[in-house]
This record gives sequence, C-alpha cells and structure tokens, in this order.
Amino acid sequence: TKDRLIDIALDQKSLGRASANIEHEREVAIFDILDGNAFRLEGVNNGPYKLGLAGAEDRLVMTISSESDVIIAQHFVPLTPLKRIMKDYFMICESYYEAVRTAPPTKIQAIDVNRRALHDEGSGVLRDKMQPKIVVDDDTARRLFTLVCSLHWKG
Repeated sequence: TKDRLIDIALDQKSLGRASANIEHEREVAIFDILDGNAFRLEGVNNGPYKLGLAGAEDRLVMTISSESDVIIAQHFVPLTPLKRIMKDYFMICESYYEAVRTAPPTKIQAIDVNRRALHDEGSGVLRDKMQPKIVVDDDTARRLFTLVCSLHWKG
C-alpha cells in the first residue's frame, strides 16, 4: 500500500540525553514502524512517505515528504496534553529498568503492566492529536509515542 512510512528521521538537535535503554527503544521503534505501519495523510495520495520528527517548544513537528524528498506537509502536534503522561512514563521506565536488574519477576511484571497502560494512554492521545490530518493504526501510534518520548527524554 502507498499509505505507509518508508523512512523516519529524528532531528538530532531535538534529542535529549538518552541512556542505552532509551537508544535501544528508539531504534526498535523505528525498525518496527518501518517493518509494518499504516500512515495516511488525509486528502493526499502521494505515499509512501518519509517522516521527520522534531521538537519545537511544546510541539512535535512532523514533516512528511515523498519518496523523492519533496515536502508534502508539515503537521504540528501540541504536546501539552501529553506532558503528564510522558513525565509518568519516564518515571515508570526508570523504575522498570532498575527493577529488571534487581527485583523479583512479580515486581517487574507489575511495573510493566503500569508502563504499558501509560504507553497505551499516551499513544491514544497522540493519535487523537494527529487526526484528522494524519491517520495511523494502533501499532504505529504506539511506536510513534515511543519516538516522541525519546525526543523529550531528559533522564
């Protein structure tokens, strides 16, 4: 299908300092998105697309280009509705990474359940804020939320 992403570039100036765990999550999210995604620009049929992600103040800047690098659209997503979710997500990720090193499996599982719930909540809010201009499936929204978090990671 043409309604998909074939490349994702993160603005290096927008990236926060990241641990090896965050770098790994970033790489996996990009790989997983490119491996299978649904990404549609409403009213545009120029796919497949390349996506550039950057942070600008309290907004996510999504630059969508054609295969031949012609910019088709730019979409600004307000991040204010995601701030609390991202803050909580960062805290629980730190707890999760620490627990993986020292805690029993039951504690790791409990933290992971909460981490996944926050991740689902964040991806839903992000998906809602992209619509109606950009339409994505649930898996793509989840992985995009991971990338948005990686742009704002300060840990």
